[in-house]
Amino acid sequence: MSNASARCYRLTGRGAYDALFAGGRRRDGAYLQLLSLPAAVAPGRAGYAIPKKLLPLAVDRNRVRRLLREAVRAARPPVCAFDVILRVKRGCPRTEFRALAAEARDLLSALCANGAGR
Repeated sequence: MSNASARCYRLTGRGAYDALFAGGRRRDGAYLQLLSLPAAVAPGRAGYAIPKKLLPLAVDRNRVRRLLREAVRAARPPVCAFDVILRVKRGCPRTEFRALAAEARDLLSALCANGAGR
C-alpha cells in the first residue's frame, strides 16, 4: 500500500481527536482504551495516543504505533465504518508489546462485531 492511499485512513487534526475524546464510545482493556464513533465520511480513520509519560523512549512509542497500525489494517474493512483512537492507558515493558497488539486486535474485533458501535 502506498503512503498516499494510507493517508485517507489517518485521523488528523486536533478537532477530530477532541470530537472522539468528547463523544466517543470507550472500551477498556488492560493496556489500551479504544474510543470510537461512526465515521462521518467513508472510510473511517484511525488515530493513536501514546503518551510520553507512559513510554518515555521514542523507539518504544514508534514500535507500539507500528503494532497498533498493523492491528487496524488487519481489522479492515469492517473497522472502516468508524473513526477510532487507540490510546495507551498504562505503560508496559517491551516484552509485553505483543500482548498489547493482541489486545488491540481484540478490541477492534469487538467493535466490528457490535456493528453499530454503540
